[in-house]
Amino acid sequence: MRILIANDDGVTAPGLSALHAALRDYAPCSIIAPENDCSGTSSSMTLDRPLHPQTLSNGYISINGTPTDCVHLGLNGLLDEPVDMVVSGINLGANLGDDVLYSGTVAAALEGRFLQKPSFAFSLMSRKLDHLDSAAWFARRLIEAHAELKVAPRTVFNVNVPDLPLAHIKGIKLTRLGHRARAAAPVLTVNPRGKKCYWLAAVGEVEDGEEGTDFHAVAQGYVSITPLQLDRTFHPQMDEVKHWLEDVL
Repeated sequence: MRILIANDDGVTAPGLSALHAALRDYAPCSIIAPENDCSGTSSSMTLDRPLHPQTLSNGYISINGTPTDCVHLGLNGLLDEPVDMVVSGINLGANLGDDVLYSGTVAAALEGRFLQKPSFAFSLMSRKLDHLDSAAWFARRLIEAHAELKVAPRTVFNVNVPDLPLAHIKGIKLTRLGHRARAAAPVLTVNPRGKKCYWLAAVGEVEDGEEGTDFHAVAQGYVSITPLQLDRTFHPQMDEVKHWLEDVL
């Protein structure tokens, strides 16, 4: 088995190195990551210019593109050997609830949906490195155990690890995505040339963080694992919309 490791924090990010260190003696790993921080790029792809892979001295491949670009190239001809699984991370910062809509970390895992094995996205609930080893330990444990997992094709797992020493983490909880409230208004400012510009504000506060959500699990000291699906069709609304359309035409 060969694993493709990617991220959105960039090819020099410590979380990428920590994830590789955790998995390299489990299976051969290829590392392809953006040359710059691409947080918040979601599943965007670069279509307006060519992509230039650069192999670094440590063997990692740097791409002048997005996390999705990295995995797409890795699965479609850049690598000499086929890939069996995509693992993304370790992101410094949470990817909870609505965050998965914007996350480049999750997007990299989603791009591995065509493979037979499930993809994983790992995030640490902090931008500090103090407990990166905790996230790496859980990443190794979950990847080691994946062979016993029977899930539908195109399943992707979003994993968030509390910012705690390993001994203080209570375990793992299966969760659903919670929800955030609407973000604060963008911050209007003026650049040195006198032109108005905006800084996007921080993400919204937790609106749905009840028991069973990813927000609740990590707040209680548990690792959260949420299975994601690619079908975003709102199935419970199909009949209602069908009746509505009958009156439209």
